[in-house]
Amino acid sequence: MQLRNVSLDDVDAYIRMRCDPVMMADLGGPLPREGMADKVRRDARQAADDLAWFKMIIPDGATPEVVAGTVTIWSHDTSDGPMSEIGWMVLPEFQGQGFGKRAVRALLEQARDQNRWGLVHAFPATDNAASNGICRSVGFRFLSQAEVTFAGRVLRTNHWAVDPGKDLR
Repeated sequence: MQLRNVSLDDVDAYIRMRCDPVMMADLGGPLPREGMADKVRRDARQAADDLAWFKMIIPDGATPEVVAGTVTIWSHDTSDGPMSEIGWMVLPEFQGQGFGKRAVRALLEQARDQNRWGLVHAFPATDNAASNGICRSVGFRFLSQAEVTFAGRVLRTNHWAVDPGKDLR
């Protein structure tokens, strides 16, 4: 498995992940296809400028055009100040094969090695067993349940946090 920056060629992968009712079930439902090319452009620009880490999960380096999903770390402002957050999505045909867990661990190891992002938070849906399991298995600490707004939708989530410099397993 490898991670690479999102590129302008990843619009189809974004559509497959973000516009699919099954993929987006825990995130309030599918997003409209309109605007996905702009989203990829914004994400690719932020990745190229090293403002956020928007990574595509590549299951096999011999076929870099095959994408299994995404993993991302970014920072945003909250009422308590800046917060680093990680999120991931794995396409159905690659689920259950460990790609999500390996990608999350790899990105957190990179954060640790670069001493970047500080405490990293994750907010998987309360009933997303796979994502909550990833949090548990890589060393996140459960903080609380929380309501989080994503794409204008309020979601019931579990709030996890990890210090990549101390907590990774």
